[in-house]
Amino acid sequence: MSETSEPVASRATKSDAVIKLLGRPKGATIGEIGTATDWQPHSTRAYLTSLRKKGRVLAKDKRRNGDTFYRLTA
Repeated sequence: MSETSEPVASRATKSDAVIKLLGRPKGATIGEIGTATDWQPHSTRAYLTSLRKKGRVLAKDKRRNGDTFYRLTA
């Protein structure tokens, strides 16, 4: 009798959530990322730094209300 293995369902990670937020045209603020991941601001900034070190290009800009946001660029 052989065991059948079911495919392992992929589970969304916090990194996936951040990448999705940063991929939006309006990007994401440190606060928005923190809310989505339950990370502290310093952890969020460290993650953004790690993305840059991995070769991702992040743009930093300000919204009309003055909030700084980040988004992934080409």
